[in-house]
Amino acid sequence: MRKIVYLQMLLMAGLWAQSTPNASMAGFDVKSIDKAADPCQDFYQYACGNWVKNNPIPADQSRWGRFTQLNERNQIVLHDVLEAAAKADAARDAVTRQIGDYYAACMDEKGIDARGLAPLQPELDRIRALSDKGQLAAELAHLHRIGIGGLFEFSSGQDFKDSNSVVAQFAQGGLGLPEREYYLKADAKSVELRQKYVEHVQKMFSLAGESAQMAAAHAATVMRVETELAKISLDIVSRRDPEKVYHPMKKEELAALAPTFQWAQYFSGVGTPAFPMIVVEWPDYVKGLSGQIQSTTLEDWKVYLTWHALHSAATLLPDVFLRENFEFFGKALTGAKEMRPRWKRCVDFTDAQLGEALGKKYVERTFGAEGKARTLKMVDALEKALGQDIEKLPWMSAATKKEAMVKLRAITNKIGYPDQWRDYSSVAVRRDDAIGNSFRAGEFEFQRQLNKIGKPVDRLEWAMSPPTVNAYYDPQMNNINFPAGILQPPFFDPAMDDAVNFGGIGMVIGHELTHGFDDQGRQFDPKGNLHDWWTAADAKEFQRRAACVDDEYSSFSVAPGAYINGKLTLGENTADNGGTRVALMALLNTTGKDAKKIDGYTPEQRFFLGFGQIWCSNDREEAMRLQVQTDPHSPTKFRVNGVVQNMPEFQKAFSCKASQPMAKANACRVW
Repeated sequence: MRKIVYLQMLLMAGLWAQSTPNASMAGFDVKSIDKAADPCQDFYQYACGNWVKNNPIPADQSRWGRFTQLNERNQIVLHDVLEAAAKADAARDAVTRQIGDYYAACMDEKGIDARGLAPLQPELDRIRALSDKGQLAAELAHLHRIGIGGLFEFSSGQDFKDSNSVVAQFAQGGLGLPEREYYLKADAKSVELRQKYVEHVQKMFSLAGESAQMAAAHAATVMRVETELAKISLDIVSRRDPEKVYHPMKKEELAALAPTFQWAQYFSGVGTPAFPMIVVEWPDYVKGLSGQIQSTTLEDWKVYLTWHALHSAATLLPDVFLRENFEFFGKALTGAKEMRPRWKRCVDFTDAQLGEALGKKYVERTFGAEGKARTLKMVDALEKALGQDIEKLPWMSAATKKEAMVKLRAITNKIGYPDQWRDYSSVAVRRDDAIGNSFRAGEFEFQRQLNKIGKPVDRLEWAMSPPTVNAYYDPQMNNINFPAGILQPPFFDPAMDDAVNFGGIGMVIGHELTHGFDDQGRQFDPKGNLHDWWTAADAKEFQRRAACVDDEYSSFSVAPGAYINGKLTLGENTADNGGTRVALMALLNTTGKDAKKIDGYTPEQRFFLGFGQIWCSNDREEAMRLQVQTDPHSPTKFRVNGVVQNMPEFQKAFSCKASQPMAKANACRVW
């Protein structure tokens, strides 16, 4: 199970030459500051207070922040690309035709409504025709190939202990709700949400033609089956520990764990190449799955698979299904009041399934050598600063420092877009078949992943499409990755001073570099192998310091009865704290102690304001509750205040007193 640590979830935006950012998108905006607030009491309120007040959440959003604004701007660019590509012109090149027809099929709302369930009916009929539980494996293989989930996940990934090898991988899965605890927690909010989920499943079955009585019974069956799957699943925090999810075994050993499942039929059905070994995430899940296959009737499995087929296709089904899907997964789960416009959803679908085809057209319009050069220059400055930080750490021994520096020097980086574009030419796209296009694109990606098994690792591959406003560190590749889309305000603004830019893109770079040394990343060596390179004393001290961060963030309340999970967010919080400190060091190395004020603020103050303002956001309570249960990132307010209260440099910059909230008495520091 490849562990990739992301800066932020599902946040996409782009850099383009023709557009000039307005004031609200600048890397630093004095008007966003709430000068009535005390930065030493609540720095997030000070940095973002006026922005929060002046930027209410649109009805079709569950949160609205600087990231979301970038997403909206980027979607306009991608929309223009796709609208032009969708025009049925015989002169279109193959890539333009493919992304244009995919988008056109998605936008064909009248055609989708007119066809009803017909595009999905062959899949529903296949499930209905199952006559023996021995056929489940073959049917599940077929569903997995086209992107319909159920029971578990099967794919490929680098071997934790041999990063040059790509191996088969098996992981738990098959839930409709976001995470196992949604099925198990007994608090009132969880009980209420489960009831709404059952009602939603019932309505979807009714829309598919079932009687009210049958739909209710089938919804109860889905909840019962998924609850049993949740009970045997590993918890979300434990899944962050590489040692807990690494269980290599032979195919025969996997089969022995679950003898009730026809593994040979499954592997043959999915079209996997021969493999001698498979890495199983959680063997107890496989054992439990075997028992559940035996104890659950065939009819109940057919109900379960039918639900997952409906659920997987819901966003491309007729409007009545689409709106019912939104009622639960949009309104109930995230708090959004209205659906996003169809064109935005179709832009997202195209980017998700044909990302490098769309990304190629995007890069042709937007990204140049200048953006790449600026990023490389800042990466170099941040790497030097992190090296200085490691060398000066008072708590780490010389032996571990030496190994840490070897790993730091081995980190490579990818900027902008792939050196070689992915070829989607085998994906058949039709202008009148939105669901079929989705299934065929899903099958392409599923097979692409399986084809890696037993092959050399492709270290040039990207895990994000070029327009994405995001960045990530991959511990098994030991590299940092910055798609083209992130090089724009508020992260990087060529009109702004170094202090603001180091607070923005500099912090992002430092964040990703620090991931190489957080509680997950530190367990991998310079070559990307799961290997302990720490002395016992240094490892113990790291854990003590990490526990401080865990305790600190676990005390932050985001809604009544809802707190940040300090263990789930430990890696991201460590990277936020370390990355911000290293970015400030890099700024001072670059500019020296220049006391010149701009807009009345010193460079150090502007650095912190630049950092704080990239996280300005308004969030619905439902979205916050969802985030703290499922997301390894802390909500934005605490990504700001949690960092600055640990930094003496911040307290000095804003003349905070020891008794004030942003001047924590027992500050946490790992890096």
